[in-house]
Amino acid sequence: MRKSDNMRSHCWSITLVFLLVIQFDSPSLGAQEESGPKMRIVIIEGEWAINSIRQRTAREPIVRVEDENGRPVAGAMVLFTLPENGAGASFADGSKTLIAYTDANGKAKARGLKPNEVAGDFQILVDATAKGSKASAVINQSNVLTAPAGTGGISGKLIAILAIAGGAVAAGVVAATSGNGNESVPSPTATITAGSPTVGGPN
Repeated sequence: MRKSDNMRSHCWSITLVFLLVIQFDSPSLGAQEESGPKMRIVIIEGEWAINSIRQRTAREPIVRVEDENGRPVAGAMVLFTLPENGAGASFADGSKTLIAYTDANGKAKARGLKPNEVAGDFQILVDATAKGSKASAVINQSNVLTAPAGTGGISGKLIAILAIAGGAVAAGVVAATSGNGNESVPSPTATITAGSPTVGGPN
């Protein structure tokens, strides 16, 4: 009897070890359901936009939700979240969050965005969920006290490109005027006389 009891105890020990190995080595079904198919958020409009505090205008972000094959995901819930403090904005109802749903093309828009009165850079958090899948993205924007006329949320990258192009033109003018050997280009001289001033050209 003692030998039989020892054999049974030994068998139970082996069974328990085997079950524990299966439990820890096998993937969890819950983890598989949470992962789901991959999904991503593509920013269509609003990235690096400049919002005018004085005009109370902002570029409303537009995003597209895609699956792992680049196809649009319709009916996805998209949550836009604005910062609570510092530079930022609010939506039409004054809240800091907005829920939108993607259309047939996978696009969702954060309507009613208005900048606050604090100048500076800020980020808009974007979270999308659909069929057990999740994706996140960040949209960068800036608030300025005064914006150039007609910008209405013009892209900051475009302004940088225009500035670089202007500098290149100025450099070309300098090179053209200084690359003529020792020849000097006379500059116009101004002659002031009694009465109205006259401007004379080079002699």
